[in-house]
Amino acid sequence: MTETALKRTALFEQHRALGARMVPFGGWEMPVQYRGVLEEHEAVRTKAGLFDVSHMGELVVDGPGALDAVQRVVTNDASTLEVGQVQYAAMCLPTGGTVDDLTVYRLGPERYLLCVNAANIDKDFAWVTEQAGATPGATIRNESDQWSLLALQGPRAEAILGGLTRADLAGLAYYHCTPAEVDGVPAIVSRTGYTCEDGFEIFVPWNAGPQIWRRILEAGAGEGIQPIGLGARDTLRLEMKYALYGHELDETTTPLEAGLGWIVKLDKGDFVGRDALAKQKAEGIRKKLVGFEVEGSGIARAGQTIHRPGDAAPVGTVTSGTMSPTLRKPIGLGYVPPDLAAVGTALEVDVRGRRVPIRVVKTPFVPSHTKKAA
Repeated sequence: MTETALKRTALFEQHRALGARMVPFGGWEMPVQYRGVLEEHEAVRTKAGLFDVSHMGELVVDGPGALDAVQRVVTNDASTLEVGQVQYAAMCLPTGGTVDDLTVYRLGPERYLLCVNAANIDKDFAWVTEQAGATPGATIRNESDQWSLLALQGPRAEAILGGLTRADLAGLAYYHCTPAEVDGVPAIVSRTGYTCEDGFEIFVPWNAGPQIWRRILEAGAGEGIQPIGLGARDTLRLEMKYALYGHELDETTTPLEAGLGWIVKLDKGDFVGRDALAKQKAEGIRKKLVGFEVEGSGIARAGQTIHRPGDAAPVGTVTSGTMSPTLRKPIGLGYVPPDLAAVGTALEVDVRGRRVPIRVVKTPFVPSHTKKAA
């Protein structure tokens, strides 16, 4: 995709003014870093960081048939959601492969918001429309160009956002959301994120994104807030073993193989992919996502092969790898056969023709600091 074809969020000029290095990502021109990945990562872990995630997609399902439509396409059980509750889910092909992973928001008795990955917006809208568009009483709309989405993450996030809204943030539990005004702008504030730190994701009208971005940075200046790019977003999510679509998940990989069986509710009734997932659960998965630490010198990268020690033939593939800023050691995720997935298993990764020892470890790599209860 050429540079002129890349989409830009409403905050593009804000990023340039802050000196961000911009890169292509999922069809968008996005900030990868401002002052450096390590410093930005540390800010989120210890203070607060603000992300522009307006490239994410918003599909809205309305009407008396909205729940039936959502249930048809997602693996989790949306019928358990109360108004103001959020749920992580996946959408699957009939084969069980993953169309996308997403969050489902119940905004009203007959209104759901599906927040999907940026690179998959058009694909997901077409898929949801194809699979559930004929559901009686359901209307499905792609509202992705109407929303800006900011993520405020870190231990000081509540204190910072609290100065800009009258919403009861202290009473907002993890994976819950509430309508609110932020700096006088109508918003949806959700206690969710992609970092394993406490924090919020804030949906506002597209054109209001720059105002809210500036005001949050101003409000957090005394708390050590920093703007955060995609580089630190990736290291933060990897330390928690959060899946990234196109790496840990794709149309050839099922949620069961990715360790996401907890978002697959086979007993909720029929949904796209149910039969294939039920069969795989009964027969066993063919590969399993594991976390590992690199014990030799080098950093594992996506696409590199995983081997039994001394064997030439690969047994698996690295999906993500980085130097963990928190642990100060190289870590990664990858798929291996289930019999090689036990914690403590010694393996090797091929790093540019050189075998480097790795060891399967317990995940997540770092503790979660999300707020579990109100």
